[in-house]
Amino acid sequence: MARPVQEINAGSMADIAFLLLIFFLMVTTMDIEAGLQRRLPPMPDENQKVDDIKINRRNILVVRINDADRLFAGGQLLDVSQLKDKAKEFLANPANDENLPEREDKVIEGFGSFAVSKGVISLQNTRGTSYKTYIEVQNELVKAVNELRDEFSLTNFGRVYSALDEDKQRIVREAIPQNISEAEPKDTGRNR
Repeated sequence: MARPVQEINAGSMADIAFLLLIFFLMVTTMDIEAGLQRRLPPMPDENQKVDDIKINRRNILVVRINDADRLFAGGQLLDVSQLKDKAKEFLANPANDENLPEREDKVIEGFGSFAVSKGVISLQNTRGTSYKTYIEVQNELVKAVNELRDEFSLTNFGRVYSALDEDKQRIVREAIPQNISEAEPKDTGRNR
């Protein structure tokens, strides 16, 4: 006499699988994509007249990064760690050097007249530049601007920039503008 084959109750297996799925979803961490935290300028008004502004060569600091991740600022080979000080000196022009950017007296609402630098930093790279080096260079340039803003804030308001209210931060931004221009990467013609 043949014994009937007993069935296995699969309902509890589905419950266990569901509980394991919930468990792994709760305890697993997901990698979060980190991007650049930049606030883009507002879109220009459609009716705004575009001025053809000529920029004096002394007002531009060209920062280039090549395929080998070598950094050149103002024609000089630099280490990334030296870039912040070079950018600060360029933007501040403390000795009013004729080779560094001009300053233009500007009346800032709520503050008064201040000699604002006309300096622009032009960041250029090639397609072979590593992302890591590009971000390091960007960070050093932004750090230079932030340090100049902190110095201005401490001198005029007795606090660092981030501790100021919105109106005083606006004054600091007008006195120490962040004029960093990022160019489209250049193709070096190398085959990859």
